[in-house]
Amino acid sequence: MAKPLAPSRLLPSGDSAITVEFSRNVDDAANQRVLALDRTLARDRIAGVTETVPTYRSLLVHYDPLVIGFDALSEKLAALAKLPVPPATITRRWRIPVAYGGEHGIDLEDVAKTLNATPDDIVARHVAGDYRVAMIGFTPGWSYLSGLEDSLQMPRLQNPRLLTPAGTISIGGVQAGVQCLAGPSGWHLLGRTAVRTYQLHRQPTFLLEPGDRVTFSVVDHKTFAEQDRAAAAGEIIAELMAS
Repeated sequence: MAKPLAPSRLLPSGDSAITVEFSRNVDDAANQRVLALDRTLARDRIAGVTETVPTYRSLLVHYDPLVIGFDALSEKLAALAKLPVPPATITRRWRIPVAYGGEHGIDLEDVAKTLNATPDDIVARHVAGDYRVAMIGFTPGWSYLSGLEDSLQMPRLQNPRLLTPAGTISIGGVQAGVQCLAGPSGWHLLGRTAVRTYQLHRQPTFLLEPGDRVTFSVVDHKTFAEQDRAAAAGEIIAELMAS
């Protein structure tokens, strides 16, 4: 018998948005419900809904209050949130090349020491992982990945860096991440990828989407430099695998 779904909470977010919250924790099952509701709203549009923003544990639904009111939309969202998550559909799977350690992964050795492992062990564990894009946020293309194995989980830095490089591949808490643009971060930097998950004048502008699967592969630093030049010219670099 299927386990009953935990009830969702509907929270007003200003005067033109509703947050549908499925959990108060970072939870893979809750995230699957978030993405299922997001897909439902994209497929079966509700008049007045203008945009949806999926996160790890909730879906922010923007709406036009001149078209639909809070109470009416809340009733519709509450009913949809109770629906069971449909069986997994065909998802895209990407393989992303990473140059680990050295100038591209300045925290790799410290992570290895903290976890009583060698840098090669950490790389092997990271590459062996099967990750899922749980959400996109913070900066354009920043991809938050669930699926980080327990042996790689560690607290974020107490003092975040004000600037980390574009393409950084990192871990923090229970998550792994692909950082597209240079920016601040309190995560542990393991390596860099030439893959642009966001590139304004390329089609597609955004490469990864919530629900996509991700694996990583190792490249040397010379190959990274070659791939970086190609990516700057608009090449995708990441390999789309058969699902």
